[in-house]
Amino acid sequence: MQSDTTNSANKSSSKPVVNRRLDKFFLNLADVSAFVGRFFREAFIPPYEFKEIIRQCYEVGYRSLLLISTTGFITGIVFTNQSRPSLSEFGATSWLPSLIAIAIVRALGPLVTALIASGKVGSSIGAELGSMNVTEQIDAMEVSGTNPFKFLVVSRVLATSITIPVLTMYTIFVGLLGAFINVNQNEQTSFVSYFQEVFGAITYTDIFASITKSIVFGFTIGMVGCYKGYHSSKGTEGVGKAANASVVTAMFLVFIEELLSLQIITAIRGN
Repeated sequence: MQSDTTNSANKSSSKPVVNRRLDKFFLNLADVSAFVGRFFREAFIPPYEFKEIIRQCYEVGYRSLLLISTTGFITGIVFTNQSRPSLSEFGATSWLPSLIAIAIVRALGPLVTALIASGKVGSSIGAELGSMNVTEQIDAMEVSGTNPFKFLVVSRVLATSITIPVLTMYTIFVGLLGAFINVNQNEQTSFVSYFQEVFGAITYTDIFASITKSIVFGFTIGMVGCYKGYHSSKGTEGVGKAANASVVTAMFLVFIEELLSLQIITAIRGN
């Protein structure tokens, strides 16, 4: 009897905890939906902050260019080295440029760029807006008559949505260039022959899908960083939490979006 009473008491005490977690989840979901909805409303209503958007595009590209260049180049070399033994077993090393092109253009290029940008750009946006929130600069902008949401959030989200696809195309080129150097050293394939096989393996659908995914990735990175920073808790600890949450959440959502986009693109190719 005593054990039954204890079990029933534990169950009754756990219900409020579950309810509170569900309430918190749906409240956060509502806040995110309202934040995204406000972005789309503010993005199409003048005045437009073109100078700030251009400045943010420069900041996003400049902050990530060196790291993305290095990572893309190394990715091309490493993937080529890892793929060569498997193709050599079947005497199909001549297919290496085609395999590299398909892998980098369809998956590695957009994904590597998004992950680097999540860590570099997403954390920067979260920390910057978080520090502005802590020092009450956002409140000061509202008092002065400036729309802080349009100036801070809309400009950064548009900048990431524009710049990440450009960086993705650059990453793809750098990755293919790194793979060419490896192929040229081992198979003595010429530059012209290599890129003829590369462009023969990819289609307009591959390029369109990579650009579309990159736009979605860029929008996600910018939106997550702005949301976490804009709603960060007061105090210096809140800035660190906002930056960390921006990176973790953006990377998680990028993998989810990659999985969903893969299913959609596969279905389109199947048709």
